[in-house]
Amino acid sequence: MKRLFTFCFLLNLAMVASATGKVGQVANVLARQTTSLNGMWNYIVDVQEEGYYDYRMKPTQWGFFRNAKPQKPEDLIEYDFDKAPQMIVPGDWNTQDSQLFFYEGTVWLKRNFVYHQQQGRHTLLYFGAVNYDARVYVNGKEAGHHQGGFTPFNFDVTDLLRDGDNTVIVKVDNKRHAYDVPTQIFDWWNYGGITRDVLLVDVAPVYVENYKVCLEKTPQTKNAQHSIAFSAQLNQSLAGQQVRLSIPELKVRQTLHSDDDGRVAVALKVKKLQMWTPENPKRYRVEISVGEETLADSIGFRTIETRGKQILLNGQPLYLKGISMHEEKPNGGGRANSTADAHTLLSWAKELGCNFVRLAHYPHNEYAVREAERMGMMVWSEIPVYWTIAWDNPQTYQNAEQQLTDMILRDQNRANVIIWSIANETPHSEDRDTFLSRLAQRARSLDDTRLISMAMEVTSASNFHNRLQDNMNKYVDVVSFNQYIGWYRDVNDASKMTWEIPYDKPVIISEFGGGAKYGMHGAKNQRWTEEFQENLYRENCAMLDKIEGLAGTTPWILKDFRSPRRVLNGVQDYYNRKGLFSDKGEKKKAFYVLKQWYEGK
Repeated sequence: MKRLFTFCFLLNLAMVASATGKVGQVANVLARQTTSLNGMWNYIVDVQEEGYYDYRMKPTQWGFFRNAKPQKPEDLIEYDFDKAPQMIVPGDWNTQDSQLFFYEGTVWLKRNFVYHQQQGRHTLLYFGAVNYDARVYVNGKEAGHHQGGFTPFNFDVTDLLRDGDNTVIVKVDNKRHAYDVPTQIFDWWNYGGITRDVLLVDVAPVYVENYKVCLEKTPQTKNAQHSIAFSAQLNQSLAGQQVRLSIPELKVRQTLHSDDDGRVAVALKVKKLQMWTPENPKRYRVEISVGEETLADSIGFRTIETRGKQILLNGQPLYLKGISMHEEKPNGGGRANSTADAHTLLSWAKELGCNFVRLAHYPHNEYAVREAERMGMMVWSEIPVYWTIAWDNPQTYQNAEQQLTDMILRDQNRANVIIWSIANETPHSEDRDTFLSRLAQRARSLDDTRLISMAMEVTSASNFHNRLQDNMNKYVDVVSFNQYIGWYRDVNDASKMTWEIPYDKPVIISEFGGGAKYGMHGAKNQRWTEEFQENLYRENCAMLDKIEGLAGTTPWILKDFRSPRRVLNGVQDYYNRKGLFSDKGEKKKAFYVLKQWYEGK
């Protein structure tokens, strides 16, 4: 049976309300009129959260968000942002202050700025990501509250701004909890802080909040005419608003009028459409206008589908030659937060021979997704439903669903994103199946143009035979699973292993690998040596060649990354050493084994 996912869908916009302000996500912020608040911010470490709670642990009206100053000599105010140290935003506090390397808790960050708002305009305060719990205040008033460490959000702060001097203060709390997403334990560094851009976004009172431009259906023949679907959502439910669409290279010009919900939608025939591929990542300039404002984007068109055990891009079978990546700077650690960081990491993947990256285990920076698209790199994007989530907690589910929604809404116009992943290595249970099946259905309702997957675990093993059994098989389009023969099981078993995947769907090995410290050498059976990792990769590649329906792999992982779970002194030193590159970008011997294997695919 052929499962077809053309590059289109009817926009479904989700918003959540906080106690003080509506949390939104404005699309394509990089193309809008913005003022950057990046730079040096003052910070106060608040271990016991005295800046938010009184001594009875009740929220206080005298919190640090007031940025109070003594008015009389006898006034008692026990903090002063202006005398506090500074750190760079975007950035994590762990690598900017040695005393905060392991710190998990509350840090307050403050930035002064001058702003002159134009009459009749609105201003949004946008954050690319804050890890994890963020309370945002403008001039002493709470603008809103957001939870989740890897997705963007914004508040309309028009009524909170003054003409001239202003202050924004953010209470950031990265403490871990069992009911959070991710949960209390995870195998990466819990970088705290405002880790992505902070921008003031200037908009008209009525503007395009989100939009989708997509290929409506797969052409059946080489010369078939394509149909592009366009949908957009205004920030208000206003009927009769004029929305103009232009794709100059395709000679598309269309004027639409919004319905009562502030939506527009249309399908248009086009000729001579050039499809996006890794070899030729073609994108078209798309312009969307309301009133005097035009929002521009570069959008590619492609189809992604499955047929039996094959994955087809634009109707052609492909093998996903991938690698997993964490969002960590390429040379020395710390949260990656720029196009330059992304380009370096993706260039390493290109050198390895990859056409595909698994962005684990959370939505990466928008810069990374866009740079991958420009470079012709396909993407697996994932939310941090990782290990043992609180499956029976309704608030945990809502948190996960919101992060999934935000990830999809941000990147739904990126042609290179071909897989939405809803989980990694989750233990089987009825509650888990209910939780994940709802996420899968939510993803499909938001976007039926991409494949859905998750990283499963092989739970049924008998001697040298492994059988994948997971109730989520019926909700995913691609069956993916992690296996660590050679690391958590003897590497000599690899040649004897057989694999049974009883589903007529493509298979991706979403993780395999083992650790080695760069520059440590020895026999191939000596753990932590480059020779050990090299041999592990050689044996695994030979083993994986025998799996029927193998459509791709994303070995673990591109580069060494920080993790508090990796405590072996002199070897790990709080790094997961499974990278093919060291934390400083040095190639290990296993790099060349995987590169050669991919050259033969």
